[in-house]
Amino acid sequence: MSDAIKALVKAQKEMGAVIKNTTNPHLKSKYADLGAVLDACQSALHGNGFAIMQPSGKDEFGQFVDTILAHESGERLSSRVYLVIGKQDMQGVGSAITYARRYGLLGMTGLAPEDDDGEATKAPKRQAAADPEALAIACESLANADSVEALNAIWLDLPPAVKADASALETAKKRKTQLTAKEAA
Repeated sequence: MSDAIKALVKAQKEMGAVIKNTTNPHLKSKYADLGAVLDACQSALHGNGFAIMQPSGKDEFGQFVDTILAHESGERLSSRVYLVIGKQDMQGVGSAITYARRYGLLGMTGLAPEDDDGEATKAPKRQAAADPEALAIACESLANADSVEALNAIWLDLPPAVKADASALETAKKRKTQLTAKEAA
């Protein structure tokens, strides 16, 4: 197995949840915007020696966005998403590029947004409620995480019922925002 693949496997173990954080006013549905996708994977990718590049271009098949994960070993992993431009103006092109970047990155990292649209067509699964004591401990651990890496590690170890609880999701999201701001400063 190549160094880049080994690093990607490690990075995927460290990635956070992709939270649907934006509402589409036309479809009245929630989706994860590009920022949410980057929040879920960027720190883990960078921590494992990957740079993320998403150049756009045009070939005989049309306009596209390439998603490239360039590893410090010199290896590159890539995927191409062709654009479907609904409105023939700069806003339409920009929207299509953003969409292609989001889905290219989701595909390259193996991530899927919470409550993915495909799940909406299936019968809802009954999720056992989180044990209140376990939920309280989890929220305290998430709120006190000292780095994004630690936060991701805590999240990965939580039981599914706790991960599905809105208070755990909100605590993780809030702490990630705080830590990201702190690390950027």
